[in-house]
Amino acid sequence: MSLDADQVRKIAHLARLAIREEDIPGYAHNLSNILDLVEKMNQVDTDGIEPMAHSHDAVQRLREDRVTETNQREHFQVNAPQSEDGLFLVPRVIE
Repeated sequence: MSLDADQVRKIAHLARLAIREEDIPGYAHNLSNILDLVEKMNQVDTDGIEPMAHSHDAVQRLREDRVTETNQREHFQVNAPQSEDGLFLVPRVIE
């Protein structure tokens, strides 16, 4: 797919980008190459291929799920205008 100067200007306007007039041919060439690559990728038959979360089939190292801080609820609620049963009370905003 080949983009012309008017299409590049429209894309720049939609993206709220200011580009110089002399840079438009370069943008048109680069964007056209990107769209050509996307078109080639769309033609690849991916039927029967399972999606991957990671190209190396790596797993994320997770830390142990344990409490690392002490409960300071009473300390923080001292400054609250109103609290009840460990909860902050706030004015109703939706009627």
